[in-house]
Amino acid sequence: MGERTEYNPGDRAPNDGIYMEVGEASFHTEIQNPKQIKLAKGEKFPDTTNKDRKWKKKSHALVH
Repeated sequence: MGERTEYNPGDRAPNDGIYMEVGEASFHTEIQNPKQIKLAKGEKFPDTTNKDRKWKKKSHALVH
């Protein structure tokens, strides 16, 4: 089983890195100026801009 790629507010970061907000269906939804944060392993994800968004590691979010 692989590591999850999307995280909810309150989840803990699995690794150090820069994470950014993505839409619920990130493949189809492009967010203008998405919120970005830098977290260390174990830090909690903050709230997103709206309830339908999630956090995703920046390197994975830009693949689409």
